[in-house]
Amino acid sequence: MEKRAKAESYLGFCLRARKITLGTGATDCLKNGVHLIIVCSTASENCFKLAKKFAKRHSCPLMVCKSGLENAVHRPGCKIAAITDRELAQAVISSADENFEIYAGGIN
Repeated sequence: MEKRAKAESYLGFCLRARKITLGTGATDCLKNGVHLIIVCSTASENCFKLAKKFAKRHSCPLMVCKSGLENAVHRPGCKIAAITDRELAQAVISSADENFEIYAGGIN
C-alpha cells in the first residue's frame, strides 16, 4: 500500500466535509467563500487560464497538483477544484509536498 501524501489526505477531508467544489462549471458558479483553487498539471491551457481567472476573482492562492488532481479527489477527468473552507485550505497549503506547488506566475 502506497503512502498517501498529507495534502491528499486533507483533500479527502474536504470531500467528506463537502467543502470542495470540483470542475470548472461548478467553480464558476461560486460567488464567494473560495480560499484555494487547485488545478491539475495535465490541464489544458484554457483550463489553466480559467483557474487563474478564478483565483484572481476570489483573491486566493492557485496551487498546481503535479500528481494528478483526479487521483487526489477520486474523480476521473477532474482538472480544477475549489476549497471553500479557510482552515482546510491552509492545511492543504502548509502540508504541500513535491506533488503540489503554489503557482507564482502572476495571476493577472
